[in-house]
Amino acid sequence: MATFDDLQVRRPELARSYLALLDAQPGRPLAMFAARRIGKTHFLDHDLTPAAVQHHLLPVYADLWNHKASPLEAINHALEEALDDLNVPKSRVARLGKTPVKKIGLIGASLDLGDAPARRALPTVPQLRLDALVMRLVDAAERPVLLMLDEVQTLGDAEGGDSAIAALRAVLHKRRDALKSVFTGSSQEGLARMFSTAGAPMYQFAQLLDFPPLGDEYLQLLVDHFGSIHPGKILPLEALRKLYVRIGHKPGLLKDVVKGMSAEGETDVEVGVNQFLATQGTIWNALLQPLDAFDRAVLVVIARGLPPLGRETLEQLGQLGTGPATVAKVRSAIDRLLRINLVSRMANAPIAVDDPLLAEYLRKHQGPV
Repeated sequence: MATFDDLQVRRPELARSYLALLDAQPGRPLAMFAARRIGKTHFLDHDLTPAAVQHHLLPVYADLWNHKASPLEAINHALEEALDDLNVPKSRVARLGKTPVKKIGLIGASLDLGDAPARRALPTVPQLRLDALVMRLVDAAERPVLLMLDEVQTLGDAEGGDSAIAALRAVLHKRRDALKSVFTGSSQEGLARMFSTAGAPMYQFAQLLDFPPLGDEYLQLLVDHFGSIHPGKILPLEALRKLYVRIGHKPGLLKDVVKGMSAEGETDVEVGVNQFLATQGTIWNALLQPLDAFDRAVLVVIARGLPPLGRETLEQLGQLGTGPATVAKVRSAIDRLLRINLVSRMANAPIAVDDPLLAEYLRKHQGPV
């Protein structure tokens, strides 16, 4: 029996439109922006990858978010794995077929052919290794490579980030007939630093796109599945749509709320949200526990939509008993909250708590600053 987790919306037409853009501008990558949990990675896995295969491309995916300390090495590792998959087939029969014969019998005698000529070792310097790996992979696959880099802004945040970005741009330009690329990013600020800052290695190199969130087709799947589990009960689509907008068009988060409602047979969306907040409260409190009192207070200020560097806000923060609340001290707290992904910056918008429901929880359950 299908579950809420089995519900998926496929977007092959969007994938094909992105591939058409790549074909129209060889060597120029696409950089898709959307906040976290919008569905970018799911799109890369389930829509862009199969479309790329049909387009006679070899898709290679690298998640840079989980390798923040060495994102360029993460790209190289993804290329190496793809190369291994081509050169070392998984089945035993295929592996035997790839194994070179070293001796041939000749009427009771044997002739040793020796080892087959081997290519020189790959460079150890990550920037040079990237270029060598791309060409070996293209040669082995006999088709161009589509390199999909998730959370590409991580490159700029790493030590030596400019050097890594410059190396990536050089390879993309040099191998433009053999290498296409799609970047995703959840930080507008990070992407702006990479692609819109004059003098930066990738300045105006990529085409920036806003990744579109799922629409009513996903909401209708939730409504229909809820109805199949609870005959006679209707999950109101309009109320679900308002919640979807309220939480920043995050399908996974919306699904979690609906799953909780389904467990109780609840159709009132607002009641479902309050139940979700109560259930998540223990988890969120554990998440916030390592923060010191000042950082937690700054987080609550941001959740309430107050200007964290405003004079009145600084005065309130200064009454916590943790010393004077200076602009520099608040900025340091914000930087720490950004690093652990509790808050995010968006273009032309104030800094905000990354999870909209966590922000609601903070507004409702945290005491005054």
